[in-house]
Amino acid sequence: MHQFSIEPLFGTENLDIAGYNIAFTNSAMWMLITTVVLFLFVLGGMKRELVPGRWQMMVESFTGFIDNMLEANIGQAGRKYVPYVFSLFMFILFANILGLLPLGVAGIHPFTFTSHFTVTGILAILSFSIVLIVGFWKHGLHFFSLFVPHGTPLPMIPVIAPIEFISFMVRPFSLGLRLFVAMMAGHVLLEVLSSFVIDGTNAGIGFGFLVGLPSFLLMIGICALELLVAGIQAYVFALLTSLYINDAENLH
Repeated sequence: MHQFSIEPLFGTENLDIAGYNIAFTNSAMWMLITTVVLFLFVLGGMKRELVPGRWQMMVESFTGFIDNMLEANIGQAGRKYVPYVFSLFMFILFANILGLLPLGVAGIHPFTFTSHFTVTGILAILSFSIVLIVGFWKHGLHFFSLFVPHGTPLPMIPVIAPIEFISFMVRPFSLGLRLFVAMMAGHVLLEVLSSFVIDGTNAGIGFGFLVGLPSFLLMIGICALELLVAGIQAYVFALLTSLYINDAENLH
């Protein structure tokens, strides 16, 4: 599980402020790398040419994809959330993909910070906070009507309302847990298969062909699947965020 360990870098392990350690870790470094890569990606697509090039078309395609998703789930009111949901989607997507790059051959160990619940949980809490702020700002105390589905019989309200409230409060936990589990499980599986390849090869030619080669071929398939999962999990996180914002906007 060493690949998931958070380690301080550049001699900052003893850096404290008010008794709190603020070491610059490998997790923070890869968050910074992801942010820089995302910034350069968007910057390269901001030329606003009449006939867009490939880079501009790629950025506009992602932006249009998020815009269409928000409009489909929220309506015209969803367009003001495009910058946030686009940034959230692309940040998670780039983080997942960068963590899968085979940089180990160059002596660089990529760190998938989305495989830590502290990171995915903060992203989920951020989205949930937007839902609460928008909901109470727009609807006031009427926002609590979200916990009483339309058409609920009066005698059933004391039963349905607590269930709906608990379901609502569990949302940030489930949102962050889903991404964390998917990314961590994939990396653990690749680590296990790689150990089969190495141990099988070191055990001799027979074990190499019997254990190592099938494990290596399976690793190739799993890597392709992990690239798919990286995109799907970023999409699911953005989609659920848009659905939760829809509740705040329209009380559905």
